[in-house]
Amino acid sequence: MFYSSPEQLTEAGAKVLTRHNVIKIDSENKTVQVVDMDSGDMKTDTYDKLIMATGSTVTVPPIFGIDEDKVMLCKNYEQAVAIDKAAKDNKRIAIIGAGYIGTELAESYARTGHDVQLIQSRDIILNHYVDKGLSDHIVSILTDEGVKVLLDRRVTSFTGNDNGELVIETTNGDFTADLAVVCTGFVPNTELLRGQVEMNKQGAIIINDYVQTSNPDIFACGDASVVNFNPTGKPAYTPLATNAVRQGMLAGINVFGNIQKYMGTQATSAMVIFGRTLASTGLTIDHALNAGFDAYQVTFEGTWRPSYMPTTDDLTINLVYNRKNRRILGAQFFSKHEVAQSANAISIAIQNRNTIDDLAFVDMLFNPNFDDPFNYLNLVAQQAVEKETKRGNNHPRLTAGVDKDPEEA
Repeated sequence: MFYSSPEQLTEAGAKVLTRHNVIKIDSENKTVQVVDMDSGDMKTDTYDKLIMATGSTVTVPPIFGIDEDKVMLCKNYEQAVAIDKAAKDNKRIAIIGAGYIGTELAESYARTGHDVQLIQSRDIILNHYVDKGLSDHIVSILTDEGVKVLLDRRVTSFTGNDNGELVIETTNGDFTADLAVVCTGFVPNTELLRGQVEMNKQGAIIINDYVQTSNPDIFACGDASVVNFNPTGKPAYTPLATNAVRQGMLAGINVFGNIQKYMGTQATSAMVIFGRTLASTGLTIDHALNAGFDAYQVTFEGTWRPSYMPTTDDLTINLVYNRKNRRILGAQFFSKHEVAQSANAISIAIQNRNTIDDLAFVDMLFNPNFDDPFNYLNLVAQQAVEKETKRGNNHPRLTAGVDKDPEEA
């Protein structure tokens, strides 16, 4: 809604029906049943090709009292506006779930002088994006900024007390707040096609390389579908805007035939937390081990440019790789300096199945305004190469075309 408008789409030649709700899809007869939300009128329309771009909804945990007035869900624009309005009249805010949305909300309300509790069922925050060590560091920063981070606490109920407070019962103590915001992840909004196309156990629609479903006349994209997750080579449910815009464009192209393949994703993402950049791509070490890789992680602790420059900042990089074939599996970056674009570079390396040996010596610019003679990406990869050499795995493996004739194209 922020990157286009009904007017722009109409001008481009699309027929746009806002405030119309599809209540039924009949894939066998290629019809959709639609309700006009203003008039209540119902009509049936037909299609030749259907693109399912229905997004996702908040995962609503089965918690007693989840429907309390003081408990709000956070996913879409309307919910965000309602939360913003409610927060102005409530000082103490509890946030349930410490992914990107929950953590960003915690920062936002800490900055506006609210008393913030961030409640997480695991012993780690941002667990899709960082390892335990980096999580602990971010928790320390949140705590220093006034956020009360409560880990290993699963919320079991919401109730009100005689003082008008919201009582939040957890598996490790009870807490009170004026308002609770639930940010516990997403589920695909795909009920309209259930039983008509193949889905995974989460209800995400299975797609092929052309974002086409098991029904050749139906395509799916964004939070409604799986992605091809390149680090593992397997389908995954990864609801990110980056995936949605790419799959959506490919769906629009491929309704006219199998024209352009979907390249897959590394789930590259980033956020800013109290003036620091966190960026992540591919697998964390825990996720890599759980996926069955002989994975290892090296950590770079240094600065992003030479210390003799007037200013610099600390930089932490975790680089995850497969010891068996030396391929890069993932990386995480954390610094006061803006290092998010480095995650994009590693994303390309994962996409191209590059190794730690490729990254260790790949050409990168040097100017002390920007980096050291070896860029920090080179340096963290050199750490990995050194680690493998010390364990007797001294067999560099290059995937870049260093031996190719430069005239070849």
